[in-house]
Amino acid sequence: MRTRNPSIRLIFLSTFATEDISFACDYSGTWSNQLVQRKSPLRIHSTQQMLINDYRPRYRPARANARIIEMDKRLNMTGLTRAELVKFIVDIGEPAYRSRQIFAALQHRRQQNFDDISDLPKALRERLRETATASTLTIESRYLSEDGTRRLLMKTHDGFPVETVFIPEERRDTICFSSQSGCPLQCTFCLTAQLGLLRSLTAGEIVEQIIIALNDVYGIGEKPLRGTNLVGMGAGEPFLNFDSLLKAIRIMADPQGLFIVPHRVTVSTAGVVPRIRELVSIPDRPNLAISLGAPTNEMRDVLMPINKKWPLEELLMACKEFEQTLKAGERFTFEYVMLDSVNDSDEQARQLANLLNRHELHAKVNLIPHNPAEPLPYQPSPAARVEMFRSILESKGVHGFVRRPRGRDIFAACGQLAAIRQNASVHAG
Repeated sequence: MRTRNPSIRLIFLSTFATEDISFACDYSGTWSNQLVQRKSPLRIHSTQQMLINDYRPRYRPARANARIIEMDKRLNMTGLTRAELVKFIVDIGEPAYRSRQIFAALQHRRQQNFDDISDLPKALRERLRETATASTLTIESRYLSEDGTRRLLMKTHDGFPVETVFIPEERRDTICFSSQSGCPLQCTFCLTAQLGLLRSLTAGEIVEQIIIALNDVYGIGEKPLRGTNLVGMGAGEPFLNFDSLLKAIRIMADPQGLFIVPHRVTVSTAGVVPRIRELVSIPDRPNLAISLGAPTNEMRDVLMPINKKWPLEELLMACKEFEQTLKAGERFTFEYVMLDSVNDSDEQARQLANLLNRHELHAKVNLIPHNPAEPLPYQPSPAARVEMFRSILESKGVHGFVRRPRGRDIFAACGQLAAIRQNASVHAG
């Protein structure tokens, strides 16, 4: 029988500064010095291949470790703010204006190779290649849904999966990005939870997802046809990677770069209360979405174990603090996954409305029919049931909106990201 190995667990905790993550990791399985042990293997349709075992953390041979450490020493310039880039360039003895050229190339023209930055001297490009990198993520597979959604399965320089979803719409594009590889929260309706936490992503890796997705659709440096919205609703709990998340948002908002302002970014959390309260005082912040999943603590404890740390009353008090600071143009919503015969009854609709009204919360509720996948034990609520649930909310003064699923057929929909490789990789674009 394997025993808990605290030293391995500390490797993952070392990148976090708060006690919040230690709670979350307790739900991600038992760490051993070889791999993460699961109670039962993940079943998947025979027409798909799941690579979860390939991504679980394990010790690597000394040679592989040395290679990864060497790669880690190379600075990922995509994760630098303009000010940080100026300091780096000046520190290596180059004039400050070179930093502006590099930032524009990486963030505005979306170039991912120093050799392509033709306005830099060849000697400087060679020097940058030795000490830095313009890109660390590589696309392994891309999948195109019948509804136009794209799922990009990428990997980090150290071999962990990262998934990004591009959702085209009539008036805008939406890119759903991941904040972590895997996820430490064990929400029972989410396939990503089967991976556990592999590691958190850097600010550069978050920004890169947007650059890669736009380049994959439009081509390097080409202007998107529509405006771009971002949603932090991919793999991971964004508020357990808070600093990297906010830094990435600041970089992407720069007018000299991607220029995707915070009002066009929505971040979803399962309810990390201290970070919600911290967001209250941040001026240039993204829109906030709270995943509720259940109207009572008893049910939410089962569906979303994070509720045992921050129960509904504490969570909604923090939500009220945030709602009271909303500025013009900011949005605040609740997300409610609809699980057939689990959390979708008339009584549960009344309980949810009463809960929100009791806390005087006026945010709308997005009703999300569950996106099924083996081995998850749930099915989506029927359309008629979802509509009845919505009408009950409306009758009690709570605005409900039914979200249409996108990308279900390629495992790109909400709660389906789990590094799944399907038989056919589609070259889209």
